[in-house]
Amino acid sequence: MINSEAARIFSEIAGMLELADENPFRVRAYRRAAMVVEGHPNDISKMSKEELKEIPGIGDDLASKLIEIVQTGTCQAYEEAKKKIPQGLSLLLTVPGLGPKTARAIYEKFRIKDIAELERLAREHRLKGAVPKIKEKTEQNILRGIGLARMGTGRKPIGRVLPVAADLINTLRATAPVKQLEIAGSLRRWKETIGDIDILATSKDPRKVMDVFTGLPRVKQVIAKGDTKSTVILPDGIQADLRVVEEGSFGAALCYFTGSKEHNIRLREMGMKKGLKINEYGIFDKKGEKTGGEKEQDVYDALGLPFIPPEIREDSGEIEAALKGILPKLVRLEDIKGDLHAHTKLSDGNYSIEEIAQAAMKKGWSYVAITDHSKGLGIARGLDEERLLEEIKQIDAINSKLNKLSFRVLKGVEVNIRTDNTLDLPDEILSRLDIVNASIHSGFRQSKETITGRITAAMKDPFVTTLSHPTGRLLGEREAYQVDMEEVLSTALETGTAIEINSFPARLDLNDTAARRAGDMGIPIAINTDAHILEHFNYMAYGVAIARRAWLEPKNIANTLNVKELIELLHKKRLISLKKS
Repeated sequence: MINSEAARIFSEIAGMLELADENPFRVRAYRRAAMVVEGHPNDISKMSKEELKEIPGIGDDLASKLIEIVQTGTCQAYEEAKKKIPQGLSLLLTVPGLGPKTARAIYEKFRIKDIAELERLAREHRLKGAVPKIKEKTEQNILRGIGLARMGTGRKPIGRVLPVAADLINTLRATAPVKQLEIAGSLRRWKETIGDIDILATSKDPRKVMDVFTGLPRVKQVIAKGDTKSTVILPDGIQADLRVVEEGSFGAALCYFTGSKEHNIRLREMGMKKGLKINEYGIFDKKGEKTGGEKEQDVYDALGLPFIPPEIREDSGEIEAALKGILPKLVRLEDIKGDLHAHTKLSDGNYSIEEIAQAAMKKGWSYVAITDHSKGLGIARGLDEERLLEEIKQIDAINSKLNKLSFRVLKGVEVNIRTDNTLDLPDEILSRLDIVNASIHSGFRQSKETITGRITAAMKDPFVTTLSHPTGRLLGEREAYQVDMEEVLSTALETGTAIEINSFPARLDLNDTAARRAGDMGIPIAINTDAHILEHFNYMAYGVAIARRAWLEPKNIANTLNVKELIELLHKKRLISLKKS
């Protein structure tokens, strides 16, 4: 899909406009457009101009630019903006975490020509002191940003790769003579970053399948083409491998190419002890006779194991749990009853409360929480006390209309955790809400002790129900801030605060490792989308996948509960606090 490329271009235009001290509203328009285009579920290359204009934040001018990007791979505004900025300065803008003003100050001092030169200056501590406001810690952050940028040329966030893979699968099903077709590899295991796309197929005409695959319009380069395997490069440098296998081997091949390598080694070792040989071609006995492999279940049946879900095939205890018959009954997308983190156009979202409620009902959910930003986040037009109280009245009015539909809009806020450990709304206001998500949006470079202190102080507030995007990371763009996660989780357990898995593909925060630890401790987890447009509700699948990789079951997830049970769970510490007072 070209959406991610168009979003990148819009984001870079915003950065260049900011460098040129252009109107901040124009800068914001491009940034918002980048967000909604990247998050849009439909391929913009298949949309008309009028359809593009229906996307929130996309007017006639931006729709024209999107058409231009689809047709040419760029747009005149982008090319003109690049001409006004020296090439070296443009390169600096590609370093995650390096803001336009700092980038300009560095360029004006050193006239940098490439990223390698910036890296050398940072390592030699020549930026510190030579450029205003740059300290040694800033140099370290620049080096981390360069590392993130380089990582982006290798493994890529799943949110960028999955839509491309889904588009490939849909196109191949429609145009190639395939019978079975599945995604394999780390993408099937829903890892947060992906090296390449692995696709497995069966067909009576493998050569025709390869002709279709290598001839797809999105293919930028054909690396290899054979009768049963081909490798191509897609937009954004994503590599895709397609293999066509025999029908009788499809299950064994799917298991093998899904991985992980460590999981496969364990399966082969178990097979050897039973006198079996297990590989991508099938299951073979001591005589070399093939005994199975058509279905993936055949592999596990041969070893006396129940089916192990792909998400937990990491040799992290799944084999032992399977042998003992105690594999978790992993949470499923259909177990989710609502979303506890959504933004309206009253702050930085694009839709009204009622439109969000209608979209949530179409998802089959029973509730949705409106959690607009609080006043501390000015860039998101955060709500002060007066505006939040007005929003509460609107939600009450909407709920009175929805009463007969057994759906409830929950009153909430995403309250900012200030750098002085306080929240930017008083408890008097927070006490009127169903959901209070506490988040850090500033001071990311503070020490581990300071960040941890801010978070734990917020969780001790009796009206904070959930800690949102706990580490502040943006995959491929911004590293997680330093935080003592064990202390955070201990405080969550002590205070009864839920922890969020933020499903937004750029965040996926908590990650699977920390989420599994939280689940083991008995801390309630909320899987939320952080939706800013209606299509973002589809991101719930990413959060559920992280929860599944973390071995979490429905009982671990707060928003698998009905609304009454949910409120009782999240308000426990509030009731305890009120009793004490």
